[in-house]
Amino acid sequence: MEISAKGRLEVRITAADVGKRVSVRRLSEPGVTEEKFTDTVGVLTSWDDGVLMITRRDGRSVRIPESVLVAGKVVPAAPARRRGPAASYPELARITARGWRPVESESLGEWELRAAVQEVPPAGRPWGVVAGRRAGFTRRANSVLPLGDPGLPLDAALAAVRRWYGERGLPAYVQTATGAEGTQELLCAELERRGWVREVTAELWIGELAPVADRAEGAGVELSREADEAWLARYQRKGVSEVALRVLGSGPSVWFATAPGAAGEPPAAIGRCVVDGRWAGFAAVEVDPARRRQGLATEVMAALARRALDEGASAAWLQVEDDNEAARALYADLGFAPHHAYHHYRSPEESGDERPHLAPENIRVERS
Repeated sequence: MEISAKGRLEVRITAADVGKRVSVRRLSEPGVTEEKFTDTVGVLTSWDDGVLMITRRDGRSVRIPESVLVAGKVVPAAPARRRGPAASYPELARITARGWRPVESESLGEWELRAAVQEVPPAGRPWGVVAGRRAGFTRRANSVLPLGDPGLPLDAALAAVRRWYGERGLPAYVQTATGAEGTQELLCAELERRGWVREVTAELWIGELAPVADRAEGAGVELSREADEAWLARYQRKGVSEVALRVLGSGPSVWFATAPGAAGEPPAAIGRCVVDGRWAGFAAVEVDPARRRQGLATEVMAALARRALDEGASAAWLQVEDDNEAARALYADLGFAPHHAYHHYRSPEESGDERPHLAPENIRVERS
């Protein structure tokens, strides 16, 4: 905290610091904690009517009346990484977007509107959505990627977004990020102010590629350019559509890994990797529940990492849900660390069970 020459704590931030990363200390609420003070670090997203709003790294907003402030100061925009590859959020957002392409996209200024619409069969719900409706294959392929200026005032841009997705029978989603250099805390705050609902939060982790390749031999893992029937038999989403296959196969250089299972059975483990310059992205690493904790996930990732190294990559990224503790433990063991959190905000006009649906995200990795 900022301390004056006389040894007193001081508040050295003002409303003019909105948009900057700050660290503040405030008096704790009675009964909430035994500590007298509570510290908060994040981006100051507003300071109106005597109340500060600070968006933390995980995207959650903290409301702080200025009357309880004890100290505060502006701090560096993002903490420096002590190890591993360095990258800004815009660089990683573009890399990850190229590795999971929609079927259709359109520019709105510097925003990208993305859609991958599939028809839901009338019988059953193989993608986890309402039968007889159109649905998008994952939020990442059916959301706006707002990197820059949309070329319109925000309200007009969001209205255009809602129209575009409405024409395709889809809910309007905006993908944002928090917690790193170049992330979008201010946009998150503006969306929440307008009633947009944050439905999903996950994290993007990055790490060096070579240590992944060195962790296992990858023996017996088969690599292919296409997701064949065997690979799809282990994939968590059954009844994959042609649209889904196009998204799965999209990217500059895509590889699918398969660790064979018993004769006549689906593979013991699978994985997907997309290579784009210095970056390799892992996804859809899944293991037969009966074969977990046998090192199969590591074997699959090692085989994919070797191929990515051969193609010139040196760094790796992957995405993980907040509640997937097994995957987070595996990633940390392989040398990965969180880079930023990302979120999907849904238009407030889409509510209730009658709204269109999206197939679940495809970011789980099962611990071997």
